[in-house]
Amino acid sequence: MTPIPRRRFLAVAGLAAVAGCSSRTPASGQGSTPTPTDTTGTVPPAGDASVPTADERLPLPTSPAKLREAARSGGPPKDGIPSIDDPKFVAAADATYLDPGDPVFGVVSDGVVKAYPQKILVWHEIVNDNLADRPVSVTYCPLTGTVQGFERGTTTFGVSGRLINNNLVMYDRATETWWPQILATAIPGPWNDDPEIKSLQEFRLIWTTWKRWRAQHPQTQVLSTDTGFAKNYNRDPYGTYNPRAGYYDNDNLLFPAFNPDSRYERKTVVMGARTPNGAVAFLKRALRANKLMTGTIGDMPVLAVHDSRFDTGYIYLNPEEAAFEMENGMVAGPDGTHTPDALPLDRIHTFDAMWFAWAGYYPETTVYD
Repeated sequence: MTPIPRRRFLAVAGLAAVAGCSSRTPASGQGSTPTPTDTTGTVPPAGDASVPTADERLPLPTSPAKLREAARSGGPPKDGIPSIDDPKFVAAADATYLDPGDPVFGVVSDGVVKAYPQKILVWHEIVNDNLADRPVSVTYCPLTGTVQGFERGTTTFGVSGRLINNNLVMYDRATETWWPQILATAIPGPWNDDPEIKSLQEFRLIWTTWKRWRAQHPQTQVLSTDTGFAKNYNRDPYGTYNPRAGYYDNDNLLFPAFNPDSRYERKTVVMGARTPNGAVAFLKRALRANKLMTGTIGDMPVLAVHDSRFDTGYIYLNPEEAAFEMENGMVAGPDGTHTPDALPLDRIHTFDAMWFAWAGYYPETTVYD
């Protein structure tokens, strides 16, 4: 298979001035104008700007230096894919640009309920937002099918223009450190050679459809197409999820994958989780069929649970190997009945990923199908 440069892929799609190839020029008449920036990104705020990091570092597939060497240009330059730094939201009833089957990335936090449409994030990849008083970044990589949330502290994240394992490499505008999205862990970049390698603080976003999310959260706020940028949010430069077509529905990659693993088709969706002790993945279709599945991360037993409300999954540490059963969408256990997202166990950060991307970064992962 010959990799296709992302810039050429977009041009072939008839969208030469789309994601990653356009400047940060705002659209006239589309709300407030974002502060212009040059290729160095947004100037970080004055004072002690820093990124909140986790207490423990997540596993890396190789050394940070080798990851840096593996970084390659995806075509667009730094900030060529513009993050949304002043997001606006509308009520569910006003989100007329969404069809029932369109993917959205949902979050509930501190009384705030929001949905971020895939059709908007495919053009921007990062939304620097706030959940109540908590500054966060919502990130999406269309090439690996991964959506992840991160605490951003007093700074913002931008798109570096680099890819590793076809996956988005973010940078924070306080220190210019590179952060591969799936790994959520710093690697040295050309502007910062800090030897201390840390992982980001993550939060869960649910990949689901607009119909499912709205049914459960009719009060949700929805990211508006009034982004300040001239984008056609009815066109996806890579294909479409509703119905599935283009890049999302074939076996081709734009760049070679790390550690190719042919056990499954490259873009088979897995629900993955990782801790400092290792990684685990459950095929999403298997979890959907089985409802409950067991496995391990290292020596630690885990329980995977399907949530039919959103067609998603959660993975829990289950050290005592407590027994649970699924009954009408609820999970019954030794101490009562719970919704799939609220079992009395420690939940591990879990997210959707294309198989090639997960296997590339976590080649020693245990997979359950």
